[in-house]
Amino acid sequence: MNNHFLLLLLLLLLRSALLFPPLIHGRPTAAVRSHDGSEEWGYVQVRPKAHMFWWLYRSPYRVDHPSKPWPIILWLQGGPGASGVGIGNFKEVGPLDAALNPRNSSWIHKADLLFVDNPVGTGYSFVEDMNSLVKSDLQAAVDLTTLLQSIFNRDQRLQKSPLYIVAESYGGKYAVTLGLSALKAIEAGSLKVTLGGVVLGDSWISPEDYTFSWGPLLKDMSRLDDKGLLKSNTIAKRIQRQIQSGQFVAATSSWSELEDVISSSSNDVDFYNFLLDTGEDSVASVTGMDMSNGVASLRRYSRYLSSVTPTAGGDNVDLSDFMNRIIRKKLKIIPDNVTWGGQSEYVFRSLQEDFLKPRINEVDELLAKGVEVTIYNGQVDLICSTKGTESWVHKLKWDGLQAFLSMERTPLYCGSIKDRTKGFTKSYKNLRFYWILGAGHFVPVDQPCVALEMVGAFTRSPAAIAHK
Repeated sequence: MNNHFLLLLLLLLLRSALLFPPLIHGRPTAAVRSHDGSEEWGYVQVRPKAHMFWWLYRSPYRVDHPSKPWPIILWLQGGPGASGVGIGNFKEVGPLDAALNPRNSSWIHKADLLFVDNPVGTGYSFVEDMNSLVKSDLQAAVDLTTLLQSIFNRDQRLQKSPLYIVAESYGGKYAVTLGLSALKAIEAGSLKVTLGGVVLGDSWISPEDYTFSWGPLLKDMSRLDDKGLLKSNTIAKRIQRQIQSGQFVAATSSWSELEDVISSSSNDVDFYNFLLDTGEDSVASVTGMDMSNGVASLRRYSRYLSSVTPTAGGDNVDLSDFMNRIIRKKLKIIPDNVTWGGQSEYVFRSLQEDFLKPRINEVDELLAKGVEVTIYNGQVDLICSTKGTESWVHKLKWDGLQAFLSMERTPLYCGSIKDRTKGFTKSYKNLRFYWILGAGHFVPVDQPCVALEMVGAFTRSPAAIAHK
């Protein structure tokens, strides 16, 4: 082998290392920043053979205030297996929609935004071995804590921003377990961030309470008759027994059966908006937890958001094609063998034993530790109904619960116009609840104005002060 060949080989190896740096456990390798510094994204190897993708947006609306630090929101999507980088970002609250048009209601107006494809195997995140997929919410929380350590510990500017963990749907279970895991790391000095609060949007915190709510709620709305209600309640009671006896896989199977019974008895009511039929809503087809297995669930979830109408702020863009073609080209660091959403179905299956486990105790623990907990729910959501959310809230052991329950609600409006009620809210100590009228499962899409004002309130964003 001659010297010229050796030199050429060395140069090729060096170039490869620069373009595709090795993924090192706990470090944000393969990270990229936009030219103006407003965006940053990359991978973190959270465990051997487990790689998590993140995308950070720094707000152009940042306001420096002496007593109100600029907040950062970590958005956690549901599913399990739905992509925050894709769905939450381009279909709900990110700065651009999937047609790459600015979103006037983006939460970037109130905070920096951090989207994560969580757990590993979701969206652009991937595992090299399917055995590396998470099997519990607690394991997902540990991975997320590792990700936060790698992002925040190296960036002093980010450390000045209080972190708000905001979740939707199944993401609520990740949020409460992450909140506790992050607190532990903060107290140990291994995570350099201030936890501002945990926010649970239409979150799957107590599957038992939600499945019990479906029959009576739909009967009151004339979508079920007495026969359908009896069938629904019978299966819901079986789910309750299975959960209480620890038969969580069997309970997940019963949950699937219950959804089939609800669908057939109601002539296909939409689980994301009970005023509509399945597929009629503008968002539900892309986000879901509503079919008998992860593959069908995520396909329906995807169709929901892909069918968003222009009047709802939509773009009618096929999200999978958009992420695997346009966004992949922009990001430049997605491995050749990784497809956005390519492992998502396996994420759902891997978490089937945890799927129906409640996380009420974790909410209680957060409240007891003084963490601010905000709950918001869309009025016409079925899968995570307001009726079900109120049921599990009543089960909290938090010492401020009775005072909270006895308080009067305050009406919500959009901006200064008070001719139409958009919702209600009330708070006591570190618990706050929002009832959002006219919204289904996807509150930021269905009621963007009141949702944005809600964000300004729970983050104490100085932008909210500046606009008054």
